[in-house]
Amino acid sequence: MVHNDEPCRFGNIVKSARENSRMTVEELAEKLDLTDRYIYKIESGEKHPSFKVLYQLVRTLSINPDSIFYPETPSKELGIEDLVRMLQSCDEEYIDVVKATVKALIEISERNKTATHN
Repeated sequence: MVHNDEPCRFGNIVKSARENSRMTVEELAEKLDLTDRYIYKIESGEKHPSFKVLYQLVRTLSINPDSIFYPETPSKELGIEDLVRMLQSCDEEYIDVVKATVKALIEISERNKTATHN
């Protein structure tokens, strides 16, 4: 079943992934050997990419294909996969910061659970 908002939703996914990759439209277009105008049209939902371009976008921007093909089933796993993809573009120093932050959040969460049970 095709929904009218699918091109726009897909465009939002591409734009978000591009921004998360810290790429400009021009940089992405150059990398994929496309025009920046074409990328803008994909992001706005005006154009539907060919399979070849879709494949390049998914690979270049580390887009989870499930977010495109199964948007009705958001899951915690998709969020975790997105985090892993983002971390892959970070250097070791930033990964250490993320690990320390997550560890602190887990400790706070455990303290809050203990406090509410007492």
